[in-house]
Amino acid sequence: MVKIDPSEITPEHLYLSRRKFIKAAGAAAAGALALAACGRQDVPEEQATSEQQGAPSPTPEPMQPAATPDVTKPPATTPEVGLTPQASEDELGSPLTSYAAINTYNNYYEFSFGKEEVAAIAKGFESRPWTVEVGGLVANPKTYSLDDLLQFTQEERIYRMRCVEAWSMVIPWLGFPLGDLLREVEPTSEAKYLRFETLLDPARMPGQRSPGLDWPYVEGLRLDEAMHDLTILATGLYGKPLLPQTGAPIRLVVPWKYGFKSIKSIVKIDLVAEMPTSLWITQSPAEYGFYANVNPNVPHPRWSQATERRIGKAGRVKTLMFNGYGEEVSSLYEGMDLATWF
Repeated sequence: MVKIDPSEITPEHLYLSRRKFIKAAGAAAAGALALAACGRQDVPEEQATSEQQGAPSPTPEPMQPAATPDVTKPPATTPEVGLTPQASEDELGSPLTSYAAINTYNNYYEFSFGKEEVAAIAKGFESRPWTVEVGGLVANPKTYSLDDLLQFTQEERIYRMRCVEAWSMVIPWLGFPLGDLLREVEPTSEAKYLRFETLLDPARMPGQRSPGLDWPYVEGLRLDEAMHDLTILATGLYGKPLLPQTGAPIRLVVPWKYGFKSIKSIVKIDLVAEMPTSLWITQSPAEYGFYANVNPNVPHPRWSQATERRIGKAGRVKTLMFNGYGEEVSSLYEGMDLATWF
């Protein structure tokens, strides 16, 4: 695969409107072959007092993370990536969440159940060498090194990220469409779903020593969801490689779903015929369904999903159906009952 100079990746005018970018990318790809994670620890304002059955019960923490500065300009780029955000807000006018906040307020139970502890515990986690095994119902199974994955054209996508716990961020991700990788491995006609798996390494990920969850972390998507152009494998944010606390070296990002679907530190992707059972479905099926599409009209069993708090900002904002991406993805769910948690 040809390596593209960073200066040629995603022209500046395409950064300024994600929908314009998606439409342009879709048009460019018309001739081509067609075809993780945020948990529950934070306590939303609307949360009831009952506890999730069988899950660890971490010490409650304050509603707001430690104060972090707002973005005034993006951090300096690195030679390995060479990209910085070309916009200071998303298409709805929401400012980007600061680089510091994104990297110090993390749900990543493999390291810790405390959001503000993850960065310190994960510091020094080595993400090279790294491989992602892609197999199952595919014509061309392959094991990708991190360098292989970085050969895919890296694009910047400014996405809203909505946690099931009713908080959110606006993040300038760096990565590439998952569909690009899937076209290489060629799913067979029997493939209907993708099953993703996170690294299992209790020696380096101390949270995995906890008996409260069934490690490793597993998530899944329908094949058409995975092939949608909004779905990306992220390798960085703010033009820099991912840090350990944000899922280094590669993670899934599905912006219209609650954040726990966007599995981190992926080591395995299998194409399968049956719907996979995720870690959170195993843990509490009444609370964490397979689809987990953002829906302000359907409350979590223990709190409302009608509003969210944007990390780094005061007050709350209304939650949007499909996290604001309904124009692009609602057709995937035509005929389905969206008035359920699943």
